[in-house]
Amino acid sequence: MKYRTLGRSGLKVSALSMGTFSFGGVGAFAKVANHGVPEARRLVDTCLDGGINVIDTANMYSLGRSEEIVGEVLEGRRDRVLISSKARMRIGDGPNDEGVSRYHLIRECERSLKRLRTDHIDIYFLHEWDGITPLEEMLSALDALMRAGKIRYIGCSNYSGWHVMKALGIAEASRLPRFVTQQIHYTLEAREAEYELLPIAVDQGVGVMVWSPLAAGLLSGAFARDKFPTDSRQAAGWTEPPIRDAERLWSIVDVLNDIAAARGVTAAQVSIAWTLSRPGIASLVVGGTQESHFRDNIAAVDLELTAEELERMNQVSRPAYLYPYWHQHNFARDRFSPADWALHASYEDLGQV
Repeated sequence: MKYRTLGRSGLKVSALSMGTFSFGGVGAFAKVANHGVPEARRLVDTCLDGGINVIDTANMYSLGRSEEIVGEVLEGRRDRVLISSKARMRIGDGPNDEGVSRYHLIRECERSLKRLRTDHIDIYFLHEWDGITPLEEMLSALDALMRAGKIRYIGCSNYSGWHVMKALGIAEASRLPRFVTQQIHYTLEAREAEYELLPIAVDQGVGVMVWSPLAAGLLSGAFARDKFPTDSRQAAGWTEPPIRDAERLWSIVDVLNDIAAARGVTAAQVSIAWTLSRPGIASLVVGGTQESHFRDNIAAVDLELTAEELERMNQVSRPAYLYPYWHQHNFARDRFSPADWALHASYEDLGQV
């Protein structure tokens, strides 16, 4: 396993983190998997043996059952791993059962600590943007939790670029805690984060943790145009992440399969290696229903792709060159910063556009 510094902090995280989305199987989460304690223990053991040092969960995964299982499985070995969890999503029918108000965050952190059987959460994420709660209130609540020793670092998830920058600006102006990480969706199939979120990661030191780096298995090599498993989460009606251009997806998978066959590895490993090569990336949150899935993913950390292989994947997956970026490419690239290149490097072969 390899370890990377998380954003502008001193914390080292494994290049892969373990996702626990499949733990519990309560409600709609049963479409993904239904891992109880025995199955979860085997999967956690596999990840710890492979050097993974971050286990990621959330208060709303299976309505808290995921956190309960993580807490039980880590009993007696909590000090071996970092735990990341999240709050913001709706977890009840009451008017304050969602959001990032001081009331909701402090209450949900206390509940998560009890379920996790721990006295602190290492990385606490705001799971989604809340446009109603003032950012000063949110950051002040997180500051109180940090001062009480209940959380160590904070991050955001599923924020847009201006959301992240507004929060960072208020944190600096108010001397409140600053995000060290953002957990986002970013894959070969979904590269929208390159427009703003990856440049922010490089420029502002907000390290990227990626959720669903294999697009819910669609980039694993197990799926194809004529090979769509009936027991998959997509077949069960799970629609995240959305695929808006199926032909583009399968073209990407074709390239992954070609490179994998030539290198004697799996398509999942090629996809993971590509994502790990991107700027600003700290860790990929990987899931799996079997121990073999995690072992395969862990092996990808040591896969070094050639420049030619990376370019093939870039060509087949490159997103549209939106304004103002094409204009900057034409007239400003001689004065680009490393943060600018996090986006623009993928378009250097285009010339004047």
